[in-house]
Amino acid sequence: MKNTNLRATEILVLALSLTLVVPAQEKRLKKSDLPPAVQKTADEQSQGAIVKGYASEKENGRLQYEVELMANGHSKDVTISPDGSVLEIEEEVSFDALPAAVRQGLQREAGTGKIGKVESITKRGSLVAYEAQVTTAGTRSEVQVGPDGRALAHPE
Repeated sequence: MKNTNLRATEILVLALSLTLVVPAQEKRLKKSDLPPAVQKTADEQSQGAIVKGYASEKENGRLQYEVELMANGHSKDVTISPDGSVLEIEEEVSFDALPAAVRQGLQREAGTGKIGKVESITKRGSLVAYEAQVTTAGTRSEVQVGPDGRALAHPE
C-alpha cells in the first residue's frame, strides 16, 4: 500500500511539473481556418509579401492569430486579435540600418555575445522596442532595448 501511494504521488508530481513547463502551443492553420476579420487583416498586412504560414495560440489566456511573412527579403510576423485588430508586428531589421543609439544599446545588453537577427517590435501602431538574438558561448538568448537604445523596464 505504501509503495502504491508513493508511486501515485510521483506520477502526480510529474504530471503537474509537465503542465507548468509547457509553453503556449502554436497551432498551425490554413487561411480558411481564420475568422473573417482576421483573414481580412492578414490579407491587408500581406500585400506585396509572401505568406509563409498562419497560426493561432493562447497568450495569457487570450486567443491570438499570427501571419508569418517574407517582405522585401526579410521576415515579418503580424499578431492579430480575433476581432481583426493588429496587436503586434515583429519585423526583421538590418543591424547596420538601426540608429546608433539602438546599435550601442543592443551591444551593451548582449555583452560578449554575438548579435544575430534583429527585429523591431511595434504594438498598436507604435514602435516599442528592438529585439536581438544573441549567442554567448553556444547559448542562445534574446535582448531588448527601447527605440532610444535604453534598457527596458520590462520585456515587450
